[in-house]
Amino acid sequence: MLELPWRKSSYSGDASNCVETAATSTTIHVRDSKTPTDAHLTFPPAAWARFVSSAAKRVL
Repeated sequence: MLELPWRKSSYSGDASNCVETAATSTTIHVRDSKTPTDAHLTFPPAAWARFVSSAAKRVL
């Protein structure tokens, strides 16, 4: 099984209540940092980019 390079946002500090992402050349993986051994979601890069762009517009 592929070991994914999970990354947590620097904004979350030492908190464990955030989302972690891991990127490969063809997919973006997303998981809950509180339960890292549970299942995670997988998206094509274009779909993840649309989601992040849409979420950023709602925050601003």
